[in-house]
Amino acid sequence: MNLAEKYGPWALISGASEGTGSAFARRLAGEGINLILIARREGPLKELADELTATHDVECVTATIDLAKPDAIDAIKAVSEGREVGLFIANAGGDPNGTGFFQTDIQNWVDLVTRNVMTVLLCCHHFGGAMRERRRGGIILVGSGACYGGASGLGVYSGTKAFDLCLGEGLWAELRRYDVDVLNLILGRTDTPEFRRHLASRGAPVPAGLASPEDVARVGLERLPHGPVHNWGLEDDEQGRMPQSAATRRDRILAMEAAMQDLKMPK
Repeated sequence: MNLAEKYGPWALISGASEGTGSAFARRLAGEGINLILIARREGPLKELADELTATHDVECVTATIDLAKPDAIDAIKAVSEGREVGLFIANAGGDPNGTGFFQTDIQNWVDLVTRNVMTVLLCCHHFGGAMRERRRGGIILVGSGACYGGASGLGVYSGTKAFDLCLGEGLWAELRRYDVDVLNLILGRTDTPEFRRHLASRGAPVPAGLASPEDVARVGLERLPHGPVHNWGLEDDEQGRMPQSAATRRDRILAMEAAMQDLKMPK
């Protein structure tokens, strides 16, 4: 699959400075796709952009944007203006708090919700709407297995990822007839600098069997045309540790769509 031909000349990646975000950027640059790279830290972003422009014949634009700010979407629109963004990859959105609900200031949880829910929602509406009009494009929402249920210390994080999962499934149902692909890429433990920092802060050893960011980027782009869900490490029809397989969730959406035909739901 020629990604540039299928999705267009530009991709926008949030959380692009390291880990899975930078892996997506390197893979897409290798496919000849120009990049808009967004993260909070300017230094790593510039280093990545310099590397990619020196290695590949692509253009890289960077923007240091705090996605937890209510006006983040305005900055994202400004940096992408005039560029046909055919791929939007929402890769930012980990939980930097790592505490129980009552062990940190409430504003930290509000920031997490803004970053993982509101900014993602606004970006999907902005870029997905343009893709719908062009009748081509792709959206990857990088999620977590935490989306399938809460746990101690994960209530807010799990809630935000559950929202993204349902949003992505709904977008897949709406946009598939416009040749726009949508994928919820549901990850498990992944060997990112952020995860290693989290382990180090607790004196925990690095566990075996971590997914590599490079494999995440490769599989995510391979599975994008086959949304709405890919559960990391599982085949499409394999439930494994998840409540439902990806195929079961897809069938559920299609069944709901058929059941609501008489309601004349908007498409």
